[in-house]
Amino acid sequence: MAFLILNAIIWLFRVIRYAIIARALISWFPFPRDNQIVRFLYIITDPILEPVRALIAKSALGRNMMVDFSPVVAFLLLSVIENIIIMIF
Repeated sequence: MAFLILNAIIWLFRVIRYAIIARALISWFPFPRDNQIVRFLYIITDPILEPVRALIAKSALGRNMMVDFSPVVAFLLLSVIENIIIMIF
């Protein structure tokens, strides 16, 4: 049973990381936001990226940055959390 739960968690983290990558790539191109796929990616990734963006904006680095590094930070945080969960199980 624990094996199934662990696999589901790993799968969920991978899907979220791929969604973050897709959203970062989409932000480089002029896709309309009313597109269903783009809207779905925003719905999935906003709960993760918005708090990271807020933390970066509050830091000294975030005040003068022109590039959004929140996908990179969120990707790394998700990887660390996933590894911690794997070590616990």
